[in-house]
Amino acid sequence: MSQHHKINYIEIPVKALASSKAFFNKVFGWEFVDYGDDYAAIIGAGIDGGLYVSEKCVCADKGSVLVVLFSDDLAKSEVDIVAAGGSIKTPTFDFPGGRRFHFLDKNNNEYAMWSDK
Repeated sequence: MSQHHKINYIEIPVKALASSKAFFNKVFGWEFVDYGDDYAAIIGAGIDGGLYVSEKCVCADKGSVLVVLFSDDLAKSEVDIVAAGGSIKTPTFDFPGGRRFHFLDKNNNEYAMWSDK
């Protein structure tokens, strides 16, 4: 399949690179390749991307793009996120096609997690 005009990379701002990598590794099993002190490439997230050091954060309420992740077990994913230091922004709700919730990582970046189960 051609990659022409396809989204193939995302970059996420984080205030603290080391703790952000630890959060995503613990919750989702993502791995990272460091490129200096201010950037780490994401490996194993379903799309290529990276974390970069910034004081800014992404939030759908402010018009940011929302990164949405899929889960085979929505309740377990929610527990894992909170146990790793994240927080739930929007509790689980039904929508056509499934259920989802929104969460914040340790940098206050907003994400959504959904499941069709």
